[in-house]
Amino acid sequence: MNRLFVAYKPTGLSSNQLLGQLKRKYKIKKAGYSGTLDPFAKGVLIIAFGNHGRLFRFLNKTPKRYRATLWLGAYSPTLDIEKIETIYDVPVIDTTKITEVLQSFVGILTYLPPKYSAKRIEGRRAYEFAREGKEVDLREITSTIYDLSLIHYCHPFLTFEATVSEGAYIRSLGEMIANTLGYNGALTALERLNEGQFVYDNETPLDVKTSLGITKNRYNGTTQTILLGQPLEREDFDLQENGTYWIDNGDTISILEITDEGVRYLLNKVEAC
Repeated sequence: MNRLFVAYKPTGLSSNQLLGQLKRKYKIKKAGYSGTLDPFAKGVLIIAFGNHGRLFRFLNKTPKRYRATLWLGAYSPTLDIEKIETIYDVPVIDTTKITEVLQSFVGILTYLPPKYSAKRIEGRRAYEFAREGKEVDLREITSTIYDLSLIHYCHPFLTFEATVSEGAYIRSLGEMIANTLGYNGALTALERLNEGQFVYDNETPLDVKTSLGITKNRYNGTTQTILLGQPLEREDFDLQENGTYWIDNGDTISILEITDEGVRYLLNKVEAC
């Protein structure tokens, strides 16, 4: 069974554990997910059954939006409540100041990812090294913060929403917000509200044709030529510039790449739903 849908991962489950539950629920063997959420986080997780996992890299998954609650005055090496080590009282902060600090992070941001993160280093997750007490060389990453807004402030807890590019680390963002305010900080809650256009809707199957983040093109030859995987020429497409495109075959789609070397199939005859 090929199927694409959005699941909701609760706090306390790993993404793999949720996937296992869904495989048993739908009696499916082949399945995968896009965009790992660790056990602390909750929220939307894009799931694919069958061969639809091949579509992950072509989906309209950005920007992403998160809601997080930051505990001002709390220190944790994991940047969340998993390993709180110290808690200090901090004075009440004027919400105008908080808003100014949040706005200062909007734009392109360069920073170190958390030591306790799922970032891969030498084939392993960074958190695996951290939990073994081993130091790792984390390189700076660059993310775009499109929007950052204050949702609620009930001292010492500050809830904010952030719209970010793919690969952004909200724990690090929370730490930077707290540090800029003059204190330590750790997240007490983290929820992914959406990945691009994808939101939770009771695991309703998605229409592949409306889920793609690449441009639709039109092939002016016969559909049979594409369905048979036969060679294609740039001149036979409406859009002839170099790029990645999808073609509507009716019940299926094809994904093609036009380059200086010619036209090649990336995926062919993928079911549309």
